[in-house]
Amino acid sequence: MNNGQVYLVGAGPGDYKLITVKGRECVARADCIVYDRLADDRLLACARPDVELIYVGKASSDHTMRQEDINALLVAKALEGKTVVRLKGGDPFVFGRGGEEALELAAAGIPFEIVPGVTSAVAVPAYAGIPVTHRGLAASFTVVTGHEDAAKSASSLRWDKLAQGADTLVFLMGVENLPHITGQLIAHGRPAATPAAVIRWGTKPGQQVLVTTLGQAAADVAARGLKPPAVFLVGEVAALRAKLAWFDRKPLFGKRVLVTRARDQASILTTALEELGAECLEAPAIKLVPPEDYAPLDAAIAGLAAYDWLIFTSANGVDHFFARLHGAGLDARALGGRKVAAIGVATAERLRGQGILADVVPAEFRAEGIVAALEGRVTPGMKVLIPRAAVARDLLPDKLRAAGAEVDVVAAYRTVGGDSDGQSLAGALAAGAIDLVTFTSSSTVTNLLGLLGPDGPALVARARVACIGPVTAATCLEKGITPDIIAEEFTIAGLVEAIGTLYKEELA
Repeated sequence: MNNGQVYLVGAGPGDYKLITVKGRECVARADCIVYDRLADDRLLACARPDVELIYVGKASSDHTMRQEDINALLVAKALEGKTVVRLKGGDPFVFGRGGEEALELAAAGIPFEIVPGVTSAVAVPAYAGIPVTHRGLAASFTVVTGHEDAAKSASSLRWDKLAQGADTLVFLMGVENLPHITGQLIAHGRPAATPAAVIRWGTKPGQQVLVTTLGQAAADVAARGLKPPAVFLVGEVAALRAKLAWFDRKPLFGKRVLVTRARDQASILTTALEELGAECLEAPAIKLVPPEDYAPLDAAIAGLAAYDWLIFTSANGVDHFFARLHGAGLDARALGGRKVAAIGVATAERLRGQGILADVVPAEFRAEGIVAALEGRVTPGMKVLIPRAAVARDLLPDKLRAAGAEVDVVAAYRTVGGDSDGQSLAGALAAGAIDLVTFTSSSTVTNLLGLLGPDGPALVARARVACIGPVTAATCLEKGITPDIIAEEFTIAGLVEAIGTLYKEELA
């Protein structure tokens, strides 16, 4: 068997989107990923379903696996012929011990590549609004380990040179040794009044920034109870944060939002909320599955020529209908001659992706809107097909039948309860660890409450509640939950806009 290949990949400083394009590609094709605590779990989402995941810890003072054992593990997995990714926080060669791993691989004759990552030494201060260099203030910066044992008889650091040799000093992993670090710098000539900053969980939604001085830093950190991981920065540039802070001034910064959409749909909402600074907890309350019986849908597809109108009430309905249509060996041409209506812009866009331009898209994105838009278009005797979720409101088909149309409603998919951990969610809500709960359909309301149990309404009420529209809001009210936010445009974009508007107003 030929030896495998090892990629030492820098995962970046914390924000999972800061991984490089090449780093993401390596993760996507790996047979085995060896990762540590500082690599965001969402980085693993692009890995293959059959990938072997091995967690090796590497938290400060709490190593799940010794470095020597990690080195041996990388060699062993490569000798099995596997493509191995060693996913490390920050950059592998900036206090990441990547050099040690590479030397071990080289000694064993294992081919390897280094995939640099965005180092926390630069990115973390940047997210705090602190440039490590700045014209007129700092023409140089030095990155220093803050993890050196203060009890060592002789330090490998030249404190006399460090104290005065660079304009900006950045200490990585230095919080636990802060009294020693600050004491050494002051003792070797760095003024105690020098601006300084401690940045914990930099680039992540839980980022905390303490602006202080070199002389006061250790006491301030102790008073605030700041723990690792954190970056300690010393230099005049720290004072620029007052004007350049941006990340923690986003409207949803520091807010933890529960996203209840189906797992394969949650990313759109999550990404939009993260752009506003939120930390999102994806806990799908629903899961989309095939209908119990495809026969009615298949019969409708076989008889498409008999229908005058097809009405799609969701993007999900479009996806599942066309998947079955394609499975029957047909494509969009099978809809030739039929009129098509879409309940909203998202559904219309999904149809466009299938090569279909909707004839009708109502101004109001719910059943009432499409009923009004079809008035005078659907006339008595016309035949209408509505492929939709197995359980949905009957207002639309009932109104069309009352107008004299012949309406067939067929299930294209079902929504069932999600697989989220209801007990953990209940605990987080009870503890006040969730600031906002989002609901994108009535089924997300019903199924989340099912996961939470009998105390569900009271638990959800401990957070703010945002609903995609009045129908979802009405379901909340029926269940004893009063929504705080109801989107005026009944789309994901409209929901995000409504959430952002409320929080922006509160910041103003």
